[in-house]
Amino acid sequence: MMNTVHLFFYFLIVIIVLCNIGFYSGNFSNEDENTTVALKPEFAYLNHRKLMLHGVCTKWDISISQSRYPTPGIPKYIVQIVNTCVSGCAPSNIHLHCGWFASARIVNPRTFKRLSFDDCLVNGGQPLKSSQSIRFTYANSFMYPLQFKSADFC
Repeated sequence: MMNTVHLFFYFLIVIIVLCNIGFYSGNFSNEDENTTVALKPEFAYLNHRKLMLHGVCTKWDISISQSRYPTPGIPKYIVQIVNTCVSGCAPSNIHLHCGWFASARIVNPRTFKRLSFDDCLVNGGQPLKSSQSIRFTYANSFMYPLQFKSADFC
């Protein structure tokens, strides 16, 4: 009886492991909509290798994420912008679509600044080095959709 239970337990573990192998899920933003996409690792690896081989950074290498920070009163949101490009070239003059972005809490303008309607500048226009991240918090009654607009790539 005990051997049957052990065998069944190991069988379940093997099934679970096999079901989980080969999938990587993460947030990859689309300019038109925010979606979560499941990619097989070989595709993620090939895209990664492609960037390393050609040394070209693109808008897809600028990762933008935000989440609500649980606080009483006016809701607060944490934004993180990361350069995921592995080449030596650092994109600069990064602009985001941001609508009429405003915050009840002051955001350092060297970090993130609305220049005009739907145009916000990241990092004061300075290059965002490989794996560097910019984080800031803003407070508003709703979350602003922030999406990549443009940048200067080497």
